[in-house]
Amino acid sequence: MTDTDKKSPVILQILPRLETGGVERGTVEIASALKNAGWTPVVVSGGGRMVVDLNRMGVEHITLPVYSKNYFVMRKNADTLAKLIKEKNVDIIHARSRAPAWSAKWAAQKANIPFLTTFHGAYNMGPFKIKRGYNKVMAEGDLVIAVSEFIKRHIMENYGTPEERIRLIHRGVDIDRFDAKKVTPDRMIALAKKWRVPEDMPVIMLPGRLTRWKGQTVLLDALARMEHKNLRCLLVGSDQGRVGYRRELENKIRKLNLEGTVQLVDNCTEMEVAYMLTDIAISASTDPEAFGRVVPEAQAMGRIVIGTNHGGATETIQDGVTGFLVPPADPDALAKALDKALSMTPEERETMAKKSIERVRSEFSKALMCSKTLDVYAELLNAKEKDKAKL
Repeated sequence: MTDTDKKSPVILQILPRLETGGVERGTVEIASALKNAGWTPVVVSGGGRMVVDLNRMGVEHITLPVYSKNYFVMRKNADTLAKLIKEKNVDIIHARSRAPAWSAKWAAQKANIPFLTTFHGAYNMGPFKIKRGYNKVMAEGDLVIAVSEFIKRHIMENYGTPEERIRLIHRGVDIDRFDAKKVTPDRMIALAKKWRVPEDMPVIMLPGRLTRWKGQTVLLDALARMEHKNLRCLLVGSDQGRVGYRRELENKIRKLNLEGTVQLVDNCTEMEVAYMLTDIAISASTDPEAFGRVVPEAQAMGRIVIGTNHGGATETIQDGVTGFLVPPADPDALAKALDKALSMTPEERETMAKKSIERVRSEFSKALMCSKTLDVYAELLNAKEKDKAKL
């Protein structure tokens, strides 16, 4: 990547925990890409189930309470990080969340190394924008990675970060995993049996944890208004302890007489298989997704997708070409889009699937995300070398 250093560059990524989610997965993917490129990745987090993935790759993980929002803990973490930077000869510190970003920024200033952030979401500003001060650290990196055009605009409009400091890098789909040709019939049969998915009717799926803004209630209202009635709908995702919302969904399903249509399925670790059992994948989020992996993952599998017309979905879906866009929180529009998708001819479906797969592979792949991120690291290292040369 760069000739600036004789030694292998050391990149330290920092995030609150390594449990589950897009931020966590992206961190592990970048650590793997760094390792493959001959660089030295280090990850600092509060721990979690994905630490084992780093261990398997031979990537060093250091556990610190960087999830804490307590000012004194954050300051102590900064001191520990400054020592780590010196011990490990760290070249760049890359923060992916707010609390650890403050500690990382203070440590980077103390150690005089580049501070990089990835802005993963449109953080809540709170009433009268009281949280803006806390959020702004994510916009204060020497360079700032935005995960979508939507997030790039959000950073510029809300935090005043100049465009020349922002690098747009869309999140990436693992196209080796999300490849229809690589999912065996045995795996499909096993999951279909487990979920009791019928073979003789279309299947609609909304993947996403059970939380209101993911739009499950909007989809239920849409199902009740559709012309097509003979179908199965899977709501795939954990309630993560939101038992009240789960009960609300169950009550709504009963009230709308959808018991024979809608099935609540817990978290799924084989989403590539789940997509293969599905005809239409839905992203019905009522708040804008920063990027939203559901859409490109489903597209990579050749599924028809319907997403809401805001946030990252407007970048991953070309309306009528690689899927359909509908206004958020509009069950009538969603019902019409579902009926339209279910009325497509096999030829129309095949054309849309082919265009979707091609676009994900060319614009939203994990390989491209990793390559562009390593380019940003190289850019920061080169800038650091130029600054040294001036002294």
